[in-house]
Amino acid sequence: MLRTLFVDFNSYFASVEQQINPALRGRPVGVVPVMAETSCCIAASYEAKAFGIRTGTGVAEARRLCPGIVLIEGKHEVYVDFHQRAVAAVGRIAPVRQVLSIDEMECELTGSWCEREKAVKIAEHIKTEIYRSVGESMRTSIGIAPNTLLGKLASDMHKPNGLTVLEQADIPSKLLHLKPSAITGVGPRMVQRLEKAKIVTMADLYAAPRDVLHTVWGGVGGTEMYDKLRGQWYGPRVTIPRTLGHSHVLPPDMRHAEGAWNVLNRLTQKAAMRLRKQGFYAMGMSVHVQGRRQNGYSTGYKAGGQEEAKFCETQDTAFLLRVLSRLWRRGLAQFPAPVAVGMTLFGLVPTSQHTPTLFEEKKPATKRDGLSSMVDKINRLYGKNALYFASAHQALDHAPMRIAFNRIPDIETER
Repeated sequence: MLRTLFVDFNSYFASVEQQINPALRGRPVGVVPVMAETSCCIAASYEAKAFGIRTGTGVAEARRLCPGIVLIEGKHEVYVDFHQRAVAAVGRIAPVRQVLSIDEMECELTGSWCEREKAVKIAEHIKTEIYRSVGESMRTSIGIAPNTLLGKLASDMHKPNGLTVLEQADIPSKLLHLKPSAITGVGPRMVQRLEKAKIVTMADLYAAPRDVLHTVWGGVGGTEMYDKLRGQWYGPRVTIPRTLGHSHVLPPDMRHAEGAWNVLNRLTQKAAMRLRKQGFYAMGMSVHVQGRRQNGYSTGYKAGGQEEAKFCETQDTAFLLRVLSRLWRRGLAQFPAPVAVGMTLFGLVPTSQHTPTLFEEKKPATKRDGLSSMVDKINRLYGKNALYFASAHQALDHAPMRIAFNRIPDIETER
């Protein structure tokens, strides 16, 4: 039975750029985080992909492959706005059951919509509505299948602007040409684990018994994968975030210790505001600096570019900034030629499960909590940087909102 209609926007960031600037339509476009030769493409239009340019292709390599490529610095607030418009457009035709990323969403098919002919008509209607209300450059590939995993695989089969139906009778025959890595969540490490179990092709994966997949996945995830591949219906899983953080590729004029420090201060203040808005306390912080050596890039970890600390549950910006300062002085300040920085808060505890320390006031909110809440409120009312800790002053125009494909940023706290 057909239960899911999976909508995947093609080359999303680049398509938005082509939509807002008609002069870019039909031209190879690469979207980059910062305008620097040492940067890389975070998205490429289909015209650029024809030259072999992909997500992660370095700027210098992209210019070599396609001298006529147009490179554009990402406009993440615009991408979030288009995402919201896209969700609304799809929702006018069929209820959106879940948003999986900035460019992917799923609708559940029920009743007569489960019939192939009606499901296809709904998909075509969605394409028409997106074209009409979001933009003619916003092409989508839609997969119709028995569940979300198979719907995603179906949407990837014909790009751009495809429409693929994968019925129960098509499983697994129409999937055998794919590699296991085509499945969302099967990354390089899982591929290695599958290969150790002599599972190399999709046919091997389907032939593997349930208990073998249980072992490869290290638990119930393998059992679930066995069922999902065979079309069993399942609902969205509610997950609790384990970490929260930000990272930023430094522009050329900020690639020094002072610039890295200033940006880290700004990232920490943004993360603290998100922490409070999402209703969490943190019990640890990790900070990393990525550098560039003469022979190329270094992750920074082996060279002492990462430090972390654990502490009692907190969501206080001032405290987190003090922790950042302590971690910075451990050696990150001496890391040569920084090109990117990042910080992560971990050990997240929901506010409802927060345990005060012996020294924490028993009142609903301490004076410090009230101050943080007031700063957040003022920034929401009057825009970002209305109030901030001075340590981020030199980086106010840096570290803007960034989109992770599996998380839609909150414009209110991440601008």
